[in-house]
Amino acid sequence: MLKISPLIGTVFLVLVFSCKRERTQIDIPIPTQTNYGPDSLKLSKEAYHDKVLGALVGSAIGDAMGASTEMWDRKDIRTKYGYITGLTAAVRERSPEGTWDHNLSPGASTDDTRWKFLMTQYIAQERSRLNAENFARFITGYYQSLIPALSDSKTLKNPDLLDQQMEKVDWIKEWARVALAYQQGPEAYQLAQNRFYGGEMSCAGMLYTPMLGLITANVDSAYRIAYKHSLFDIGYAKDISALVAAMTNMALHTRNMDSILNVHVFVDPFGYQDSRLVGRIPHNVAAAAEKEVTLSKTMRDIILTDTLDLEMPKGYPGDPIEWDRQAHLYEYLKKNQKAIPFHAGEIWETVIAALKFGEGDFNKTLQFVINYGRDNDTAGAVAGFILGARNGFSGLPKDLRDQSLEVNRELMGIDLEDMAKEIVGDSKQ
Repeated sequence: MLKISPLIGTVFLVLVFSCKRERTQIDIPIPTQTNYGPDSLKLSKEAYHDKVLGALVGSAIGDAMGASTEMWDRKDIRTKYGYITGLTAAVRERSPEGTWDHNLSPGASTDDTRWKFLMTQYIAQERSRLNAENFARFITGYYQSLIPALSDSKTLKNPDLLDQQMEKVDWIKEWARVALAYQQGPEAYQLAQNRFYGGEMSCAGMLYTPMLGLITANVDSAYRIAYKHSLFDIGYAKDISALVAAMTNMALHTRNMDSILNVHVFVDPFGYQDSRLVGRIPHNVAAAAEKEVTLSKTMRDIILTDTLDLEMPKGYPGDPIEWDRQAHLYEYLKKNQKAIPFHAGEIWETVIAALKFGEGDFNKTLQFVINYGRDNDTAGAVAGFILGARNGFSGLPKDLRDQSLEVNRELMGIDLEDMAKEIVGDSKQ
């Protein structure tokens, strides 16, 4: 029998127990995210009303400035108008998404402003029950309310009335198809959503989600409620629709343009930045556009590849150096153009570049957008909405704001002042 000396046994036991000694657990915490911006609005009712009205009128101005040249190439704009600095007559054929009559006066608006009107009705109707389900029912209800007029006694006796009513139906039916499918279930909704405007990543939510930024307390809640309402968006267009609402909300809190633009940097409640391989596309696009604007302001010798840009357009309010920088940015944006002008990503890039270039100047920003062309009325409406919320109605150019109010009220049947009162009254300020 093998005998183990007491000394060896003791050493063995010491080694065994020392190996089993508990190790200290080290946990290095990850950073805790905090909300971007103030938790609540601290505005008097008068100041809040001024900003709400400013957003509505600012958006209507941007919409109207682009109404005459919607979807045009910038070369065609320059050939006919020189450099647009104000409101021009909407000389165009009527269309469901455009103007609902031919050749309207300067200040006439399109579906961008109609959506603000429709959202005001939704906000007033649902008040504290703003959610995707109620929004889908609201859109469906509006669509269904239009159908009886297609065959009423007046329409049967007057075909012209049918044309007018069909403009309304043709505009909303694309949206109603998705809204109806949303209420039927996931499979029907997916099919309808992915054929919305041909399956393009359209600017759908950008037409109306900024309104939700006016009635939320902070940037995070603005993003979240806008995201939930982006029923018609696919892909990263949902992120963009939520971001423009959050930027609108930030514009209620501060006039600092960097703080407004940095929303895409710091507000990401659903983790788009964590996406594999591509990260957060709207952030990447915006950051690159902002960088290009910053670089353009330091350039001394700018080489322009388009011969049309070698001379300033007629009516340009700046100097030759400033024009060269703006033309350079137009060429930068053109490189990234999508197949369809109303692609959400393209409009987003244009809006960010314009806001960065304009530095809070309403005229400079809107003129940048409108003279670039493409879907300039939507880009103008989004940029105008954000700057209107920042500057307030009192801070908008007097001639433009007064004309916009009058034309929308008298010609379009949309009273922007009544809309502002409705929103302020329904808010929790």
